[in-house]
Amino acid sequence: MNPVPRIPDSGRFAYSPIINRPDYVWPNGARLAVYIGFNLEHFAFGEGLGACIGPPSAQPDVLNYSWREYGNRVGAWRCLELFDQLGLPTGALINTALYDHCPELVQACVQRGDELIGHGHTNAARQSDLDEAGERALLAHCRERMAHESGAAPTGWLSPWISETRVTPDLLTETGYQYTLNWCHDDQPTRMQTRSGQSLWSIPYPQEVNDIPMVMGRQMDGCAFADLIVDNFDEMLLQSARQPLVMGIALHPYIVGQPYRLRHLRRALEHIARARDSGKLWITTPGAICQHMQHLTP
Repeated sequence: MNPVPRIPDSGRFAYSPIINRPDYVWPNGARLAVYIGFNLEHFAFGEGLGACIGPPSAQPDVLNYSWREYGNRVGAWRCLELFDQLGLPTGALINTALYDHCPELVQACVQRGDELIGHGHTNAARQSDLDEAGERALLAHCRERMAHESGAAPTGWLSPWISETRVTPDLLTETGYQYTLNWCHDDQPTRMQTRSGQSLWSIPYPQEVNDIPMVMGRQMDGCAFADLIVDNFDEMLLQSARQPLVMGIALHPYIVGQPYRLRHLRRALEHIARARDSGKLWITTPGAICQHMQHLTP
């Protein structure tokens, strides 16, 4: 009898149950690392992709375009005020189109000391639509533009719409990136294999503690999304007594920057800040997590 063929896997990492892994700690003996992934995005007018608050209309889709633009003009600034009040750093995920559209917003993140993370040129286009040469050019362009405009090349990457080709992890290492946020398969950083033999770190990025799938996809209100953040944090803090864990919070200012949602987000982040002040966790950025893992496993 012919054996059933093995189904394809990614080839990037082996299966590893979280209960059987080596133990370690985060800085200052913390067991839980928490970061905010602050998505700052720009969308083309009259074409391309974008989240929608109402049914998509024929282009130019003024309703949905202007709703997304609220994030850059108002929502992001309100979020930054909140982060400042609570002393919270962010990993700011940057479309390089922002340097042409609203450079003041990117500069505000630089002045705060936030980590800038590559996030494509615009979220109106999918990275997976590119051929290998075009994808390599996009990754290189974003690093070069961000280094020129903001003084430092990004070490991390999140693809617009989490869209990858078969060779995205390979191209990331080959163009100078050290980690990716595209994969949501674990609560700890994972070393990924690439064709060059150079490791690429996968830092956990949430698709549950994330306002797009939760608020826009599952139609949670602001109160429920804040409760989700608090519940996820409290449970992960409890679980981290057994293993060191990473919790990301993915935010888009055109969603959580709306005043009634921001009020609930404030409540959730105040809860986390109180736990930080009592010494229970490490509030950090994805890049700092990657650096810590590189130090632990050279």
